[in-house]
Amino acid sequence: MTPSHASPVSAIETRDRLIVALDLPSPDAARKLVVELGDTVSFYKIGMELAYGGGLPLASELIAAGKKVFLDLKLHDIPNTVASATAQVANMGATFLTIHAYPQTMKAARGALGTSSLQLLAVTVLTSSDDSDLQDAGYALGVRDLVAKRAGQAKAAGVHGIVLSAEEARAMRSLLGPDMLLVTPGIRPAGAEIGDQKRVMTPARAIAAGANYLVVGRPVTQAPDPKAAASAIVDEIASAL
Repeated sequence: MTPSHASPVSAIETRDRLIVALDLPSPDAARKLVVELGDTVSFYKIGMELAYGGGLPLASELIAAGKKVFLDLKLHDIPNTVASATAQVANMGATFLTIHAYPQTMKAARGALGTSSLQLLAVTVLTSSDDSDLQDAGYALGVRDLVAKRAGQAKAAGVHGIVLSAEEARAMRSLLGPDMLLVTPGIRPAGAEIGDQKRVMTPARAIAAGANYLVVGRPVTQAPDPKAAASAIVDEIASAL
């Protein structure tokens, strides 16, 4: 099944390709950063830390202000619960929602969209994990093989895109074709601290590898000048297109 809401690469504006992760402790801290970034950033990710700290109303505020919002909630539960949660997010007007790339979960979420424009992103393997981590968790496959398997299952389920390390982006673009969205966290500009990530890549290399959207957190949110840091990443993306 071809995802009906997928955006062709050429249709995505350069500035929209940068998604700033608001991995901050409170809505007030996030609001302050959004004001500081101004028009430089149009797309924000709200993950578990902020969502559980009162960030869901902030998501609605950002949407009302004309920003795009990526709710990184990584849904995975029984199908009825996943479907109900997906329908609630669809009503909010968010652009992206993450679900874990388990066939049952993806099918349930996809079936709950109705006519909504919400796009589903299936999380393949977290960028903080490597082959050893997967082995410890009981997986028989390594990172590359598991990403490929889950990517194929996501396409078959009609999910709009996948979340993966930029290290796997080139291979998955070849496997999936041009229409599925590839969203890559673990993006680190040259010289930036890697932190707890294990599979990272620079913005230019990630775009060249076939990524549509880059999720960037600490290199922007913890920069001495967040607006300048975000602007530099947008410029690097533009240079790679």
